[in-house]
Amino acid sequence: MWGLALRTLRFRAGGFVATFVALCFGATVVMACGGLLETGVRNNAPPQRLAQASLLVIGDPTFTGPRDGSGDRERDFALAERVPLDARLVDRVRGLEGVRAAVGERTFETALTSAGGGRKAQGHAWESAALTPYALTRGAAPVGPDEVVLDAALARRAGVAVGDRVEIAAHGGSAAYRVTGIAQPARTVPQATMFFAAAEAERLAAPAGTIADIAIVADPGADLGALRKRVAGALNEDRARILAGDDRGAVEHPEILADKSDLISLAGVFGGLAVAVAVFVVAGTIGLSVQQRRREFALMRAIGATPRQLRRMLLGETFLVTVLAAGVAWFTGPAAGRVLFDRLVTSGMVAETVRFEQGWIPAVAAAGAVLLTALVGGFIGARRTVTAKPTEALAESALQQRWFNWFRCVVALIALAGATALGLVTVLVLEGPIAGSTAGPAVICAAIGLALLAPGLTKLLTWVLSLPLGALTGESGRIAMLGSRATSVRTAAVVTPIMLAVAISTGQLYLQTTTTTHAERVYTESLRADAVLTGAGGGLDPALVERVRGIPGVASASAYAASEGFIEQPRTAPDGRHGLQLQGVDAEFGLPATAVTATSGSLSELRGNTVAIPRGLARSIHRGPGDTVRVRLGDGASVDVRVVALFESRPGYDSLLLPVSLLAPHTTNGLPAQILVRAAEGTDPDRLIASLGAWAKEHPGVRAASRNALLETHAEESKTQAWVNYLIIGMLTLYTALALINSLILATHNRRREFGLQRLNGATRGQIMRMAAVEATLTTLIGVILGTAAAAAAVIPFSLSLTDSWLPTGPITIYATVVATATTLTFTATLLPTWNALRTSPVTAAQA
Repeated sequence: MWGLALRTLRFRAGGFVATFVALCFGATVVMACGGLLETGVRNNAPPQRLAQASLLVIGDPTFTGPRDGSGDRERDFALAERVPLDARLVDRVRGLEGVRAAVGERTFETALTSAGGGRKAQGHAWESAALTPYALTRGAAPVGPDEVVLDAALARRAGVAVGDRVEIAAHGGSAAYRVTGIAQPARTVPQATMFFAAAEAERLAAPAGTIADIAIVADPGADLGALRKRVAGALNEDRARILAGDDRGAVEHPEILADKSDLISLAGVFGGLAVAVAVFVVAGTIGLSVQQRRREFALMRAIGATPRQLRRMLLGETFLVTVLAAGVAWFTGPAAGRVLFDRLVTSGMVAETVRFEQGWIPAVAAAGAVLLTALVGGFIGARRTVTAKPTEALAESALQQRWFNWFRCVVALIALAGATALGLVTVLVLEGPIAGSTAGPAVICAAIGLALLAPGLTKLLTWVLSLPLGALTGESGRIAMLGSRATSVRTAAVVTPIMLAVAISTGQLYLQTTTTTHAERVYTESLRADAVLTGAGGGLDPALVERVRGIPGVASASAYAASEGFIEQPRTAPDGRHGLQLQGVDAEFGLPATAVTATSGSLSELRGNTVAIPRGLARSIHRGPGDTVRVRLGDGASVDVRVVALFESRPGYDSLLLPVSLLAPHTTNGLPAQILVRAAEGTDPDRLIASLGAWAKEHPGVRAASRNALLETHAEESKTQAWVNYLIIGMLTLYTALALINSLILATHNRRREFGLQRLNGATRGQIMRMAAVEATLTTLIGVILGTAAAAAAVIPFSLSLTDSWLPTGPITIYATVVATATTLTFTATLLPTWNALRTSPVTAAQA
């Protein structure tokens, strides 16, 4: 049977090419998502500036919290800020056996505000330069408090030479420094860097008495494993972590720890979606290919072939095509994964230092999934043909009628019940953007259920649509309606890919547009400041706030800080992959610039170790004004705070309101990030911005921005993040579109004999073409109706949960474009193959 299976490939090229295309594209898409998942799991970011360090010690950047409300299951969540280390730990590590050198690194944000201005860089003490290593190409190392060394790339871009004086903003202020040297790194370091004298770096770093990390250089030939154990024993710190190898890159780019969970989640969600789509596409294509050969199988059964022999032949053919497709996807999968990864890096979702990983595991998993899908699809598709009696098989080869069985019905009902359950959870249980985690899978569950019931639904909708379509399209239309009702199983095989394309594209696109629009609306409503001041060099000096209040036209000004944290006691599960938003404001002057209004308690008491929490959150943790909660701040510090007020917040956007004097020192920069400014009554906002801009020029490193500018920046960032999802949705939509074309071409090719018989009975080419056009209209309408129903199973509950509206937020042109594209593809992939089939002689076609 293997030899027979190999020889049949020569005579069934159309069906096998269609199967190969479906398998190859399916394996490519699944393998690409698998590569992204592996990249997220490994999260390798080779060190650059710290490449000479054998080991790195950092503060533990994770918080262990409950995964669910029970508190029994736990997981690690990434902290939002850098966790500082006690500077005294350096001496403890330096004396260990096997340690050649130990450098306590101080890392802080800086900006070169003169010589072109606004060039951001990272500041360090000069002793850190040996870790790359940086070598002086000109000048000398910094010694005094007003001396600095710039890296060669930064000096070149700024046009600065040794001996020049430059203005540098750092730690909320700015000062003039003399460039004493230019340093060149031994390897590529993308991050612009400047080095200060040790005492000056200690003054600029925050908080005092702490360091960012300890870089350990081992003795030549030292056993790193043993040295790591000695370092761990010497530290004896619960909140310290020792890194080696590529893990050291996370010290230079802490954002990759937070990006890791985002990338894993993104790859997992869309990988699962890709697998589900591939299963249907591959199974549907193989099913059509098997239908093309029903007459062949029936004849073989009639001359004595056993069901086992036919099944082995079919599975052998499928296996050969699958192996060939997997071999091609072995090369195309990593290439597609690399393209997607590069787009993620370009969008800023993944740090550019993270290395793309595409090993053998995703490749084997994708090939195995596609092989299993192909073999199961082939087995199911041929089950009826190879097991039927020869006379029954011959009768059914001309017209397939039977499709219903109890297993299919039960699976369909389970899928539809799952979609219903996910929709109810979305609208009744989850709140805010997190509701999208159940809304997305609801589309797939609904699509699975409808696809399994497609023959019956197709027959029903054909009967419903036959009267209006038949009346509008005349005799050709009535013939098309009769044929479609008689061949509902075949028509359903074409309807399914249309339904999948419409469901996935419509559902996922409107989920994204609704999320983006709602997030922008929430941000707009929460931003009450008329202007905002920001610092180029890592925050703003709190002393500047009092001076801003004296500017004409300013009604109030408040320092503002933002971070993420967790409620540690009482134990509560974080909402999603990240913690709660923390906002630090000045209770006396900052509240007018926020959208917070107390429902109980008093926000004026927000001083010292206090907190204001949303009313819904307070209800869930059974706390109210006067009670105490323990909050884990962004840098890992725990603080007990007293609840002084409750306020209303939008579901899914809960945040804790803290005094800025409490929150700011526990951020990476240790300073407020912004100064929120409210205009005095009757003051023109443009005049206020002009006054603030003039004042900012007198304070290098301070910048003024209007409220509209902030809204535009936030909207642009939201669009950039949404664009990543659009890219992956587009990839899946393209796959389903190719599957649609594939299925339609194959289905039309299977009807050559039917067309030949019609022409022998007197039908003209024009009549058959008009009949095919009516059938294309019918299949498009049915596919769009079912696809819209599947998309609505996710979009409507999500929209109700997020916006209290039945309709999603987004332009109607999205749906119109989806429908127009599906229509164009259906007509093109139906009429062109039909026209090509009609070029064959009727006698030759009837004998096919």
